[in-house]
Amino acid sequence: MAFGGGHGLAAALAAWARITPELTAVVTVADDGGSSGRIRREMPVLPPGDLRMALTALAGQDARTRLVADLLQHRLGGSGALAGHPVGNLVLTGLVEMHGGDTVRALDELGGMIGARGRVLPMADVPLDLVARVESTDPDDPARTRRIRGQVAIATTPGRVRDIALSPADPPVNPAVLEAIAAADVVSLGPGSWYTSVLPHLLVPQLRAALAVARAKVVVVLNLEPQPGETDGFSPEEHLSVLQAHLGGVALHSVIADADSVVDRRGLLDAARTCGAELLLAPVAEPDGAPRHDPERLSAALASVVGRR
Repeated sequence: MAFGGGHGLAAALAAWARITPELTAVVTVADDGGSSGRIRREMPVLPPGDLRMALTALAGQDARTRLVADLLQHRLGGSGALAGHPVGNLVLTGLVEMHGGDTVRALDELGGMIGARGRVLPMADVPLDLVARVESTDPDDPARTRRIRGQVAIATTPGRVRDIALSPADPPVNPAVLEAIAAADVVSLGPGSWYTSVLPHLLVPQLRAALAVARAKVVVVLNLEPQPGETDGFSPEEHLSVLQAHLGGVALHSVIADADSVVDRRGLLDAARTCGAELLLAPVAEPDGAPRHDPERLSAALASVVGRR
């Protein structure tokens, strides 16, 4: 299983797909920007963007399914009401409507259309809002922190995020998600936006409780660099320390970090040990130096920590 959202989850799925066809992605549903934000404001559905992106990351490799996957990712042009919407967001929303609001059924059917090598499930059955406490960058601000609501606002507000919460705090979770956690051999967290894509899974009480009693190994993939607006100036060990504060009884098995992105290896090793996890330093970034995870390299690192070739 892979938990996350956006491009980070897509990178993890591209790596996992090289190891196993038995994949389940659990995707955040707090996106309130762009096409997803427009759709969730106008219709009683989950924001579809991250769900669509995860599905297309699992698409089959034959020419026909790749064509359909590329179509789902295509953003409409022009300047009218549909401008900027990815086709897949509209298709997924239409399928949800056709099936009386059943997002899981719609995801399964769309996954079948593109030959998905696994399954995509939403983190919760209702749209979520993120609420963060962000440190002010104004030295004359007596409060020093502000409460910021909404994923886009959090990502674009200057200053470090200090903590984050969900609204509603205890959302309903689809039984299929809990069943998948109970059956999983491995669960991965990250890479991705730490406060808005990775940590929110651990804030859902049912998900956290299921992970705490699951037999699965929990593997964390650290980001290659801090994210502006969320984790400015965070070292890899700070990312891990923040994660640890949200584990709530969930045991970590392994931490994967890019060997060239870690300055203080001893500090990160100590942080991993504090979490009860082993640390694997490996080359997992793109060879050209771009701050993106390379699917082949990340796949090799994941395979080594879970004992698969």
